[in-house]
Parts: sequence; structure tokens; C-alpha cells
Amino acid sequence: MAAARRRSVQEVTLEDVLEGGLPLEEAREFLAAVKRVASSDAAVTWRNVLEGGLLKPIYPHAIHQLVYYSVYGGWDVVVRGSPPVWFPSRSDSEDTNLGRLLESHGRKLLGSSYINPIDSFNLFQKFSVDHPEVYWELVLQNLSLKFHKKPRCILDTSRQSRYGGEWLPGAVLNISECCLSPMSFMGKSDYSVAIIWRDEGDDSFVNSLSLKELREQVMMVSNALDANFSKGDSLAIDMPMTTTAVIIYLAIILAGYVVVSIADSFAAKEIESRMRVSKAQGIFTQDFIIRGEKEVPLYSRVVEGSSCKAIVIPARGKVPKVKLRDNDLSWSDFLSSVQHHPRRFHYVPVYQPIDAIINILFSSGTTGDPKAIPWTQLSPIRCAADSWAHIDVQNGDIFCWPTNLGWVMGPILLYSCFLGGATLALYQGSPLSRGFGKFVQDAGVTILGTVPSLVKSWKNSNCMEGLDWTKIRTLSSTGEASDVDDDLWLASRAGYKPIIECCGGTELASSYIFGNRLQCQAFGTFSAPAMSTGFVILNEHGCAYAVDQPCVGEVGLFPQNMGTSTKLLNADHDEVYLEGMPFYNGVQLRRHGDIIERTIGGYYRVHGRADDTMNLGGIKTSSVEIERVCNRADASILETAAVSVRMLDGGPEQLVIFVVLKDRSSGWDSDILKTRFQRAIQNYLNPLFKVSFVRVVAEFPRTASNKLLRRVLRDKIKKEFMIHPRM
Repeated sequence: MAAARRRSVQEVTLEDVLEGGLPLEEAREFLAAVKRVASSDAAVTWRNVLEGGLLKPIYPHAIHQLVYYSVYGGWDVVVRGSPPVWFPSRSDSEDTNLGRLLESHGRKLLGSSYINPIDSFNLFQKFSVDHPEVYWELVLQNLSLKFHKKPRCILDTSRQSRYGGEWLPGAVLNISECCLSPMSFMGKSDYSVAIIWRDEGDDSFVNSLSLKELREQVMMVSNALDANFSKGDSLAIDMPMTTTAVIIYLAIILAGYVVVSIADSFAAKEIESRMRVSKAQGIFTQDFIIRGEKEVPLYSRVVEGSSCKAIVIPARGKVPKVKLRDNDLSWSDFLSSVQHHPRRFHYVPVYQPIDAIINILFSSGTTGDPKAIPWTQLSPIRCAADSWAHIDVQNGDIFCWPTNLGWVMGPILLYSCFLGGATLALYQGSPLSRGFGKFVQDAGVTILGTVPSLVKSWKNSNCMEGLDWTKIRTLSSTGEASDVDDDLWLASRAGYKPIIECCGGTELASSYIFGNRLQCQAFGTFSAPAMSTGFVILNEHGCAYAVDQPCVGEVGLFPQNMGTSTKLLNADHDEVYLEGMPFYNGVQLRRHGDIIERTIGGYYRVHGRADDTMNLGGIKTSSVEIERVCNRADASILETAAVSVRMLDGGPEQLVIFVVLKDRSSGWDSDILKTRFQRAIQNYLNPLFKVSFVRVVAEFPRTASNKLLRRVLRDKIKKEFMIHPRM
């Protein structure tokens, strides 16, 4: 739009504002506000805009674009790095979890180097890497933890054979009991609201469950588990993340069983592989998944994928709408097994060592069997602690993140709430709908988590227009690279609260790189490594770049990371994560597989997986870097995917751009798109990169967790080359 060509907000005209969608009277008021914010002798900064209240959440997105791209129209990211869009204040910083910790202990830990939470954050993050025992001693005191037997120490590194050391050795506990216990020091009582939820299609009220009610429900299910299964069994959950699913999850762990996480979107074949690899003896599922008025079969997929006993919860009503196999039970019949139990609402937790397996999760599994990654009782502590530190989860927060217990974000959300003192907010329906957005408004959500493709859908459908999200104080995003304009839309809906980006993995139990509320944040970037996490960026020869040097390369993680995996159930853990990795300062680095960039100004960008890089004209680049540029090449484009292939007769790699259009019914000349992509890449990325082919497709192949499968697109174009080698 016109704003993108401007150099200053002062140049914005009434015509621009009217074009952005504001009525005449509001447009005049807006221009008057612009004049108040602007000064004759200085350019308007983004901080001026935010502090002056120039932009309101109710304004059309075009108005937010007008101002943002005017302010940053002349910003050179190559010279200056990513432009900051959120700025911490001293008063706000001292109300954060990390800020309070630093105000209490910063001078003792950092000595005379300590200034304040904002200016000393980088120093404290490095301190947490160098002195993890000290950091974790402080953080554990702020979580809802109840040890049956306390650990001998925080970290034992005496055994050379134990990569990364032993965390909390000797500790015995039940992490589910910790989730369900009142903790007076954090304001968590029996009467605290543990879960709130709403069913899709019913916007009349928000349901709630107190901590006491949740605990009683969990204990009843634990008693029913003992009546139907054998101690130590692995029990799968394959259903949407409903209140019932959360109760089942906590009950399985409270009773000493192991959760097997399966996403409800999987086909029968994927269910079969996960049940087989985990050796599951039972599965909890639903008859259908409800999406609006549509019923998507789920039980039938489970039946096709597993012969194990299934406990079937009805999506609606009290009785499943499907005929069950002889060995299967309805939810009501399952609970009736303890109906006459004199203490069905009481249960003695099964206490286990800290390294006992409680949950088996899986990688995406796009080829062959997925990696089966066991979580121990350390894993929930790690993910809750990182949410406490980076997303700033506090007592009284209402935390919503549309996800599933079959993916790592489901358990992370659960533990972040219950170990951090927040209320878990669940929308039992499609997050793509306006109904979800209204739930966020009506429930008073204070922390909202997303994935970038979800934000893109909200923005393009305009389905959240008119809703009030200003109670949100923190936004968060993970799963794939964020788009700047999508982030601008998301931040504007919540009154420009910070978007905390997270990037990690199931095997890490959390993220290795984050944003936080003590540093300036920039759209689509990360501002620091996770607390107590150290890493270096490696060049193509496996050598580490200097710590503060702008660079692009594969990340190598330091070994001492609480909660990270130490084994896989169906693969050699050391071969997957350690073999071939270089040493740094005498210790072997751990592989994660991400290509990341450290920019001018100290921000980080994730460029995707190592196998999503390409060599164009002798220059190594990533798919994500190219896609960022191509996504903005034309207003008709919804998203792009960049892959490279080699011709059958050899030669250099050829760049292919796949495109999904906003209007999928419209026809587009691929040569026109090719020209526009080429111009955008030459102007904003590298004039040496040449677009060889463009393919318009209806949609992109994705994993069930919504990650883009570039490998499938790459294979598709390779087949085309085989059929038409002279394309």
C-alpha cells in the first residue's frame, strides 16, 4: 500500500487514512492525533506511536500498516537489524517474574555489574548458563512443586558417562500431584479456578472448574484406571484437548501409568505406529470430533489402528453415537466401575523417581516410524519454568493456546498453568472460528498462544473484527517462522502487547530460544537463548562463530539442559543427537537441526531445518528467508514455499516457488508471479538468486501440527522433472 513507500508519518494525508478504512470524522481525529505525536524537528518513532496511543485495536488493519510501514519505511535491516516493536519499561519489568527475581537477587549474583532487570538481563542469562545450579535453586522455589523426597542437589556432574549430568538426583515425587496441590505462597487454593472452557456453538457462558473439583475428578478417574488396567501400563489419549482429556492425562500420571500422546488428526496408520512403538495397552478417545455442525469420525480411526481396549467419550450427550467393540467401554461405564467405591474422590499418588517416564510423545513422523520421545518428571518442570521466565506466566493469569495433547505444546500448556498458578483456558472447537475469538474475549484471556498459520487465517478472514482482546498482556507464537505483517495484525488486536516467540522441540521439553518481557522485541524474531540454555552457531565446517558475531548456521546446544531427552524408545539417542557433532570448550555439543541467524542488534531468526537450506549460485540460503520476501511480492498471495532441485542432467540447484493464493478460485499466470518474485528477491534479498519455476497449488502439505512439509513439495517437483526434463 501507499504507506510502504512513505518515509515519515508526518506525510500521511487524509486521503491515505480514508483509503485505510476510517470514516471521515475518525480520519480527521486520527490525523489530529498524528500531529500531536509528531514534532516538527524530529521523526516519529514507533515508540512515540505506542506511547502516544496513536493506534487503536478497533482501527482497520490498513491503518496499522499505514503507520508501521511509514515509521519503518526507511529502516535498513542489513545495517540496523530488525526494527523493535515493543519496549519494556522499568515499572513493567519489575512486575515480571524474572524482574522480581533480579531485584531480589541480582546484586548478590552479579555483584557491582547489576544495574536493573532490563539492562542486566543478558548478563543474567549468561550467569544462568555458567551457574545452572544457582539459577534453578531460585526458580524451583517459584513453581508448584511438592517433593515426596527432596533431591540431594540440583545438578550432579560427577558421572562422566551421563551426558549433561543428573538433574535433581534422588528426588521422588508425583508431578500430577504437584499440579493438583494448593500452594499458598503462590495464591493457589482449593477455590482457585483451575480450568475454564467453552464448547463451540454455545457462546452464552464460560464454564469453570475449581482446583478442588479438578482434583476430585482426577482422583475418581485414577481409581477407575486401577479397576481396568495394570499398574505401569502405557495408556494413549487420542482426542481433542478438552477438560475431560486434561483430567484423564493427570489421572494416568497420578496413578503411576504412562501417557501416550496421539494427535486427534492422525489417520489409522499413524495411530497404529504410535500404539505399537509405545506398547500401549489402552486408549482414551471420542466417538466424533465436533467442528461446527460437522461430526468428524475419530473412534472408527482408532478401531482401524488398534485392537487395544478403548474408552470412548461422547462428543455430545452422555452416550457415544457409535457401536462399540465388545472389549471397549463407554466413558460412563468406565466411571461406573468405581461408582460404589467408598473413597472414589480420594487417591494416594504413586510416587516415583525424578527420571521415571510419565509421557511418551512423538516427532512428526513424516517418514517411517516417528521417534518416540519419553518425558520424565523433569520435563514438566523445565517447560513450566521456561514459561514462568519467558512468557511470564503468573498466578491469576488465564492462559489459552489452541493445541492438542498429541503435540508437545499440549503438555507444555498444561504444566505451565498448573505448576505456574495460572488458569487453563480451553475452547472445545475450531480455533479458526470467530467463536474462539469471542471465548478469548469473554474468558478474559491474559496470555494467548498461537501458531503463525492460525494468525494468518484470522487476519485474512477478518473473523475477529470487533472483538476486545485488550485484556491480553502477553502473546506467544511457535511452530514455524512468523510473518511480520501477520504479527503486526496480531499485536494490534491486543493493544500492542509483546509477542514472545518460542522455538524448541519435543526432545527438549521446551524451547532453546525465546523472547521475553525484559528486552525489546521485534516481529518474527527471538531476543535471547532460553534461561540456563547455551548454544553456539556453527559454520559449514562445524566451527563456532564468535558469540556476538552476526551469522547464519546450524545451532549446537550445550549439554547441561534440564529436562532434555536422554533416550529414545525406538532409535539410538546418541546417534541421533550427538554423533558427528563437534566439541566446544571441551564438551560435545548436542544436535537440534535448526539453521538460525544472529542479526545485527542481537536478534535471532530461525531459518528452518538444516535440510531446508539450499545453495543458489554458490550462496547458502534457507527456504524461510526466500519465503519472507516472496510472501510480500503481491497482495494476492496467501503464502509461499521455496524449494530447490537439481536437473536430471546435473548443474546448479534450481529455485522453485510454490504459491497458495488468497482467492483460490482465481487464475494466475505463473510467469507474472515469477517476474514479481524475481523482482522482490533481487530488491530485498540477493540479485544473484534466480527463480526457475513457479507452481500455484490449492494448499500446502503439512504435518498434523501444521508444519510445512517442503520435502513433499520437493519430491513433487522432482517427479515433474523426471516426466518433463526440459520444463
